[in-house]
Amino acid sequence: MYKIMKNIFGALFISGVFLFLGCSKTQTQNAKNLLSSQEFSDSLSSIQDEIILDVRTPAEYAGGHIQDAINIDWNNGDFEQKTSSLDKKKTIMVYCLSGGRSSAAASFLRSAGYSNVKELDGGMMAWRAENLPISMEQASQKKGYSKEQFTSLLQAHSMVLIDFYADWCKPCKQLQPILEEIALENKSTLKIIRINADENPDLCRELGIDGLPYLQLYKQKSIAWSHMGFIDKQTILSQIK
Repeated sequence: MYKIMKNIFGALFISGVFLFLGCSKTQTQNAKNLLSSQEFSDSLSSIQDEIILDVRTPAEYAGGHIQDAINIDWNNGDFEQKTSSLDKKKTIMVYCLSGGRSSAAASFLRSAGYSNVKELDGGMMAWRAENLPISMEQASQKKGYSKEQFTSLLQAHSMVLIDFYADWCKPCKQLQPILEEIALENKSTLKIIRINADENPDLCRELGIDGLPYLQLYKQKSIAWSHMGFIDKQTILSQIK
């Protein structure tokens, strides 16, 4: 009986060790593949013949992108077809606006046989927050609120809730009807303003907006509360009362 129990515990211990080592190895690999803005930038300088892949929409790409990046829209339905001709021997450097689409695209590419795929953690929002270079094509496409115009929005009302969103962002779409209800129910005391992050990259960088959806509540022109990600109606109401 003792020998049987010893063998069982021995097997469980060995299995646990392998499981731990397997998880640690996976975590290490994930950490190496997910790069900060500066690490991503440094890699572009050190890696030879990499492919920089922007998986946002053409409109987002036109509004400013990393130099030499090619644009293949992850959500367009032909991503597999358009990426099938990419050289699998090269390092693929992939990014989107905030990291969601690039993570999905990177997983797909790895499953398709691309062994060396690096992701930009936080996407273009993090890249802009670090003031890293963006293609000069952005200069002719620049639009959106300036910091001064944004400040003037806050001065017109005693309480303002700013909703930073993007058309492609699913949590943003889920949050929109909730905000519309809140705006209707509190129209005498609260002004809700939605700002498209894709059309306001400079403003998002200045305000430190690095994920979507992002809510900022201002009371008497001073920020009183902020939240990133989807949130329920009652929690928002608790902040504006």
